[in-house]
Formats: sequence, structure tokens, C-alpha cells
Amino acid sequence: MSSITNLDRRLYLDVNSFARHTSFAHAFMREFALYGGVVLLAILLLVAYFRARKGDDPKKTVDTVLWAGAGTLIALGLNQPLSHLVGRVRPYNAIRGVEVLVPRANDFTFPSDHATVAGAVIVGLLLADLPTGLVATALGLFLAFARVYVGAHYPGDVIGGLIFGGLIVIVLRPIGMAIISRITDLIARSPLKILIFHKTKAPDSGVGTAA
Repeated sequence: MSSITNLDRRLYLDVNSFARHTSFAHAFMREFALYGGVVLLAILLLVAYFRARKGDDPKKTVDTVLWAGAGTLIALGLNQPLSHLVGRVRPYNAIRGVEVLVPRANDFTFPSDHATVAGAVIVGLLLADLPTGLVATALGLFLAFARVYVGAHYPGDVIGGLIFGGLIVIVLRPIGMAIISRITDLIARSPLKILIFHKTKAPDSGVGTAA
């Protein structure tokens, strides 16, 4: 067993010990780790979208927010074959007697799906809308910690997920933004332009004022 793997295991056991002694937080951490964190990140994407429609350059900022969402879905989709390729078993299937607060799964653990989503949303929103991006950073990092706290992942799994999700959003951004821009150009020339431009905001692109 490598020194990095040993360190990852020790850190997991340290967090697991902390979880054993903080039973008052179990219910909250369980719900946050399973659903709450992802739901809050999705809400932040919506908040950023509505903020973008009221910005000085709504077409550009909406495109950037839409890429944050699309890039997150792509990162999650790519993470599935990657985790099967790596084939790292869940910590509770490798270590006996650990505290596990969520239903046990038999899929692989590296990189973490939840952390991949968090990393993608964090980077996507930091590039699109700094205020919501900073909130996403706090929520996303806490979600990563929660996945270790509930016993579902090693720390290395969530770190890997955060990095992988963020990298996908950055690396594929030029292609993704080009495709999204073409789509929103068409929308901006249609009666659906209200999806991009707030009704009180006149677009700067010459497409026409939203009704």
C-alpha cells in the first residue's frame, strides 16, 4: 500500500472517528451528503441564471451560466466510466467497523460523483458570476467533506472529484461555449428571447428589445 493510500485511509478514519462523536449532526449531514448539497448547488445555478439576465451583457453572461450547468452534466457523465476504469472500492467495503450514515452502494468510489458535480459548479459559477461562485465554493467544499463524514468516500475520492469536475468545465469550455452561443443566438432572434433578456433590459447585440 503506497504512502498516499495510507494517508488517505488515515484521514478517512480520522473523519470517521469525528463522525462517531458528533451524533447530533448525523441527520443533517446525511441529508446534505445525499441530496441537500446537490439541490443547493442546482438552486445557485438558477440564481446565477436570473442574475445573468439582468446584467450589462445578458447574452454573454447567460451563455456562461448555461455552460456551468451543461459542463456539470458532462463532467458527471464522464466520471462514470472513469470511476469504473479506476475501480476503487468503497471504504466501508475495505475497512471493517466504520461508521456509515448512508445506504451502502456497491459502485466504485473514485472520483466521487457528488464532488465532481461540486467541482464543476464551483468553477463554472466562479467564471460566470463571482458572488454565486463564492457561495458555491463554500457549499461544494462542505458537500465534499460531508461525503467523507457519512463514510461514503475517502478524502482522496472527493479531492479527485473536485479537480476532475473543475478541469472538465475549463478544458471543454471553448467548445461548449461556442455551441451554447449558437443556440442562444437563435433564441435571441425568436419570441423566446425573454429566456435570455430580462423584459426591462434592452439587448446590446442588436437582436431587438425584449417585450
